[in-house]
Amino acid sequence: MDMSFTPEQEAFRNEVREWIQSAMPAHIKAKAEVDGNFDPKETKLWHQTLHKKGWIAPHWPKEYGGTGWDTARRFIFSEEVELAGAPQLSPFGLVMVGPLIIQFGNEKQKQRFLPKILSAEEVWCQGYSEPNAGSDLASLQLRAEDGGDHFILNGQKTWTTYAQYADWIFVLARTDPKVKKQSGISFILCDLKTPGVTVKPFLTTGNTYAFCETWFENVKVPKENLIGELNQGWTYAKALLGHERTALAGIGGSSRTLLRIKRIARDTLQNGKSLLEDPLIRGKIAQLEIKLESLKMANYRAIAASQLGHAPGPESSILKLRGTEIQQECFDLAMLVMGHNSLSWFNDPGIVPPREQWVASTFNYIRAATIYGGSNEIQKNIIAKLILGLPSA
Repeated sequence: MDMSFTPEQEAFRNEVREWIQSAMPAHIKAKAEVDGNFDPKETKLWHQTLHKKGWIAPHWPKEYGGTGWDTARRFIFSEEVELAGAPQLSPFGLVMVGPLIIQFGNEKQKQRFLPKILSAEEVWCQGYSEPNAGSDLASLQLRAEDGGDHFILNGQKTWTTYAQYADWIFVLARTDPKVKKQSGISFILCDLKTPGVTVKPFLTTGNTYAFCETWFENVKVPKENLIGELNQGWTYAKALLGHERTALAGIGGSSRTLLRIKRIARDTLQNGKSLLEDPLIRGKIAQLEIKLESLKMANYRAIAASQLGHAPGPESSILKLRGTEIQQECFDLAMLVMGHNSLSWFNDPGIVPPREQWVASTFNYIRAATIYGGSNEIQKNIIAKLILGLPSA
């Protein structure tokens, strides 16, 4: 199995890198250079820039607006976008519900929803978790009762990321309470403007309103918004989560954060010397780089296997597990090297050099990385059972 990139693939990397630098709007590039935070309008503008180029959905089939790239080129593109510090696009339409509609939706649903996902005309959020159904997602209680030509939704979803900016939500809802819990769940699309839907953002420990609680009170959803077959939502959700977990490795993002740590350490003086000269700091950076290189090799193996036609399997749990742990370790180290300067949420220019914004906020937000997409404890169970072959506890 060849895990190196070919000269053609490296040439493609250079093409992507050069295009990003030339196409990124000036005010977005200025924020990217200092690892700033992007507001929804800036993220949407970057989305539209990629869409105009035809690069917005590299992993979609070409007939639905994809690029036709192979797995290696898709990985290279994703890595370069992360390394450039570009706005992180919402995954809910492009990575999650879009591919699911392509795989399980009917032709009418594809024509209705896919073009507006690609163009960012409609923004999506995810309705999976509930107050008492997180890692044990199959225990969800949002009800979708039969109302004739529509479903009637009643219940609550939580951790609905950026639902306050979304137009649509895809939910897992219980359509048959009489069968075992995994068997009575359906996958339904809901317009957030429908009467009875209430979205309430709440403050995170990162001092941002990234998450929301979403309530459904007698919400009428047309049955034509059911994806696939009734009561088969659990099967569709598992297919979606496999792709989500592979993407959560975040190698490009962690690589950029490591470069940022080195920059912070270089610019921070301690007893008249750059902190980058401190053997303890250099050792911590080296340890983190070794871990990241190991994760890269695991990701390259998954890419090489995918090139041979193997869909993401339980190895996606390894990538999610180690990738999110490394993301957290990166910001642990960033906080350490910034010292007392890390204690300001958004690091206004008057407090610390403006090049180091949002470290404390991201440090707090990234605590959730080992929970969302399936907690890392669950990923360890998957690895033990499906890769190591150990019996279930």
